Amino acid sequence: MFTSLRSRLWLSYALLVVTALSVVAIILFIYLIRNPFLYRQTLERLQAVQTVVMERDGQPISVVAERASKTFNVRILLFSADQQVLLDTHALKQPALSFPKQKLLPRSTPIVRDEKKAAWLYSIAKLPDDSYIMVAVPRPRVSLTNVFTDDFLPLIIQSGVLALLLSLVVAFFFARWIADPLQKVVYAARQMPSAEIKPVKPQGPHEVQELTRAFNGMIQRTQASQKSQREFVANVSHELKTPLTSIQGFAQAILDGTADTDVSRRQAAQIIYDESARMHRMVLDLLDLARLDAGTADITMSPVNMPALLRAVAEKFAPQLQRAGVEIKVESAAALPAISADGDRLAQVFTNLVDNALKYTPRGGSISLKISVVIGEMLVSVSDTGAGIPVEAQPHIFDRFYQADPARRGGEKHGAGLGLAIASEIVQAHGGRISVRSRLGEGTSFDVFLPLTKK
Repeated sequence: MFTSLRSRLWLSYALLVVTALSVVAIILFIYLIRNPFLYRQTLERLQAVQTVVMERDGQPISVVAERASKTFNVRILLFSADQQVLLDTHALKQPALSFPKQKLLPRSTPIVRDEKKAAWLYSIAKLPDDSYIMVAVPRPRVSLTNVFTDDFLPLIIQSGVLALLLSLVVAFFFARWIADPLQKVVYAARQMPSAEIKPVKPQGPHEVQELTRAFNGMIQRTQASQKSQREFVANVSHELKTPLTSIQGFAQAILDGTADTDVSRRQAAQIIYDESARMHRMVLDLLDLARLDAGTADITMSPVNMPALLRAVAEKFAPQLQRAGVEIKVESAAALPAISADGDRLAQVFTNLVDNALKYTPRGGSISLKISVVIGEMLVSVSDTGAGIPVEAQPHIFDRFYQADPARRGGEKHGAGLGLAIASEIVQAHGGRISVRSRLGEGTSFDVFLPLTKK
């Protein structure tokens, strides 16, 4: 019992309501003890007598006061403007009463004490001639039992119980208002990691709605991650399947004697070697990506001269460029500052970009590497004069295993689609960013922005 959030919220509200009503009941009981119903009734009678005396219809007030005193069994006093006693209908029977003193904190029940400290209830009013009339009676004795049964219980039963019931009903709806959306979130969380789960509609208080929106965002990220993992496994399986099939087929040819000449056996061995090397490179790329994702990749920062690094990359591609009939140029602004970066990792980035550009640049085309400084960042652009990338493919160009239009792949020599993904991860690890600009038939440009060395 009271294990669910809704029941606990309801119980909390109920205890709060009961506590508030208890405090009100205690204050009310203290007030009734100090000002019970009998006192209030007596004061109303004194005020009525006071009104009768003040409406004397031309008769002397002393005569009217004496008659009212005997008729209503009250004590009537007249005070002058300077608060001296002018008339006291009980002067011979009771101890003297003085003019009531003004207190800093007036009592709810007007009480004055006589010479013998006996308490009197009174009502006093100012007359037109600046004199005062006071009607008084001895304070009635009231027991706690009478206060409880005559005054307190009827009020509590009539109003307190009704207020308690209404408060508990309101507390129940408040508890549902808060708990129901949370229970929907809990139910949805239990369905994870199902791909069919739907976002939860934000309801309830602002904080609960914020939690629901955050949960919906987590659902979307989880589902996207699951989809990415499934695609990743499918892509890895597909990319490994082709070289494994070749290796298995040519190994079988050697074993069963199909490759029965030295030339055919050498050809089979060469294919096995090339395909295993291809698999090895893919595994190394995947390990690189895993380390970059986990933030455990070895990134050693040191001052890097970017023009020198790009010239070294260009020189490395000299034989391939010559065979492909493609020209490469390195252009840089004067007096470029050094940047703090991992030179080997940046060389890997630009090697991937130049290699990618070389694959898609036709004979007679060119590749340019331009370095400049733009608003506190170093910009390195790797541009080619190739066929370009379709607009719909550009947002996915840095995705793992993604390859644009299959007609542009040029066969399996273009790799598994990990080079740009690795380049993007390395640039981000340096606090930079990479983007692509391309138009079909006009070429492609990859822009790498790297933060400058802080002075």
